[in-house]
Amino acid sequence: MKNPFQKSYSAEEVSLFNFLSGVRIFEKLNDEEKSYFIPYLYPRKYKQDEVVFFRKDPSHALYVIKRGKVSIFYDVGEEMEVLNQVGSSHSFGNSALISSTNRIYNAIVNSENAELYVIPHVNIMDIFAAKPKVQAKMLASLTEMYDEYTKQLFASYKSSKGFFSLDQLYTTF
Repeated sequence: MKNPFQKSYSAEEVSLFNFLSGVRIFEKLNDEEKSYFIPYLYPRKYKQDEVVFFRKDPSHALYVIKRGKVSIFYDVGEEMEVLNQVGSSHSFGNSALISSTNRIYNAIVNSENAELYVIPHVNIMDIFAAKPKVQAKMLASLTEMYDEYTKQLFASYKSSKGFFSLDQLYTTF
């Protein structure tokens, strides 16, 4: 028997919960916790080659791809090296989950069109302040993602026979 006092959600909200469940950064949240983000999911449409953000920009928002593809790349002088191409149900700009950060890479739309949800950093921080369990779950997901990136970096380093020195990577710790 259904609890008559349990909050019910509209079909649109349930659809958004299902979508967010497929996004790694939100996967640990239950529907109630995901509902805190619904008012701050601002849909935005982009065209091919449109810049979402540049490296060194302040991390003012988290982005979730509804449709389309975005290239994540790093610029070294005039050269651009693609780090990844992300599509539907992926987030990027995850540094927006952390206070006072800047972007470490560039993001440009590389599909004909893209639809993104933009979640402002200020709203994320408000949710985190009011709901520390949400913050803990999302930062746990972020930590797991960064741990996987570090493992991939080490595997790449090992397979490339050390084109760079690992002590350069860890001098700030």
